Amino acid sequence: MAALIKVIIPAFNEEAAIANVLAEIPEIVDETIVVSNNSTDDTEKNAEAAGATVLKEPRKGYGYACLKGMDYIAKQSLDKPVKKPDIIVFLDGDYSDYPSELTKIVAPIIEENKDLVIGSRVKHLRESGSMTMPQIFGNWLATTLMKLFFNAEFTDLGPFRAIKYEKLLALGMEDKTYGWTVEMQLKALKKDLSYTEVPVHYKNRIGTSKVSGTVKGAIFAGVKILGWIFKYSFK
Repeated sequence: MAALIKVIIPAFNEEAAIANVLAEIPEIVDETIVVSNNSTDDTEKNAEAAGATVLKEPRKGYGYACLKGMDYIAKQSLDKPVKKPDIIVFLDGDYSDYPSELTKIVAPIIEENKDLVIGSRVKHLRESGSMTMPQIFGNWLATTLMKLFFNAEFTDLGPFRAIKYEKLLALGMEDKTYGWTVEMQLKALKKDLSYTEVPVHYKNRIGTSKVSGTVKGAIFAGVKILGWIFKYSFK
């Protein structure tokens, strides 16, 4: 039996990109859920027109949007007899990832029974300028600290990722903003989940980043990420 896959896409003012993202999601996906994170443009309209399920999360924050998508999926099985998904894929709405590579992301779960797969934005597959210096340094620092403290083998905090649904629920995710990705990886390590990375292509996003594109966003994201790492290091 084929794995039932659902995709959660947090999106804040991605009207110019979201339709491109949705058009390239492989047909193996059962449902794509776009969570509008208090968008003020045509993100919601364009996502609906492209066939996505659109949810609204007025509280700004990447984690808030992801949690909204998870809550929707959890309620589906309660409200009506909908089969629970086997795999949840998280993907950004800015078209910096290649949605068609979703098949690569889920393959280790389906074929090797891995619990978590991170799309690693390796240098030779990245378009020039697609990651800022704060992003590159932040990824290096975070993954180096995880290796030091937890003997982890992560090389990236890439947002394009897949995880078994039941394992995701067991993590008890709680971060509401920029710490979402590192929280998932740290909790996966603590719970001894099996994981791997898959090299993925990465290109310049459409529009301006709300995190790495601003000094405030980059600093806040860095503080959140390091905060999670040190929190778990001393537990």
